Parts: sequence; structure tokens; C-alpha cells
Amino acid sequence: MPVIAVYPGTFDPITNGHTDLVQRASRLFDHVIVAIAANPAKAPLFDLEQRVAMAQTALADINNVEVCGFSDLLVDYATQKNANVILRGLRAVSDFEYEMQLASMNRRLNTSIETVFLTPSEETSFISASLVKEIALHGGNVSQFVNETVVAELEKIDISTE
Repeated sequence: MPVIAVYPGTFDPITNGHTDLVQRASRLFDHVIVAIAANPAKAPLFDLEQRVAMAQTALADINNVEVCGFSDLLVDYATQKNANVILRGLRAVSDFEYEMQLASMNRRLNTSIETVFLTPSEETSFISASLVKEIALHGGNVSQFVNETVVAELEKIDISTE
């Protein structure tokens, strides 16, 4: 049976940290689904279609990866996709308690899906989408933290309207 991992998140926008995690996961799992959450409660900077398109571009060179948007309960989405793993990244110890709570809840909702945690590479451990947006919206250069397509999309945003 193939091992299919769902890597969920808002990806607003996808960063080199996310990309690094997906590249490494693609070597561990038969198929990786980057599941971009609609998540309107977070008031994302980019709409779902933009986030999916940026992720598809950033991950285009990885053969066993697919990018999809979703708005379902995560375990239901994973079940629809025949996934048996939920992949989560842990950047810092401060992430652990929340991620552990999510993993426990997901396991309670569906015992056939396991949560697997990966830590980022040392080069990307400090990158977060929130920091990238903050830097970009204040005119800073984020090209070392995100794909060139993301840089172009961030440059289109008028800070006066945010």
C-alpha cells in the first residue's frame, strides 16, 4: 500500500522552508499532497487560488507532489485523498504543544491516519510566512526566503490597501 502524506497549511505564502520540507518528505513518502487550507478565519493576504498557484510553481520540479486547495476537516480531506499520514513541520519548541494537541485530536477523529513531524533544515528554520509578509509589506527584500514567483506576487501588493 502506498504511503500518502498530506502536508496541510495556509501557505500564505509558500516559503523556502515549506519547499525544503516538501522536498525531504517526497523522499520519505510515495506521494505528498500539499493541502492549502482556505482558512478565511486567518484572513490570508493571498486568496486560495493564488496560494495554490504559487505553491504549484514552487514545487513543480518534484514529481510525486500535488498541490490542492481544501476547506474540509483535515482528517476528512486526508481520507478522501486516501492519505495515511498527516505531515507537520516543527520549527521550534514553541510549536510542539500546539502541534501535539492537533495530532492527538486528529488521531481521536481517525485512528488510521498518523501524524509525522519533520523539522526544518538549519538554513530555513527561522523562515515563516508571517515574517516574509511583514518584511515584504515594508519594502524589504524577501528573495532569499521564497520562490521568485512569490516575490513577484508580493511586489504587486499595495501596502496602502493593507
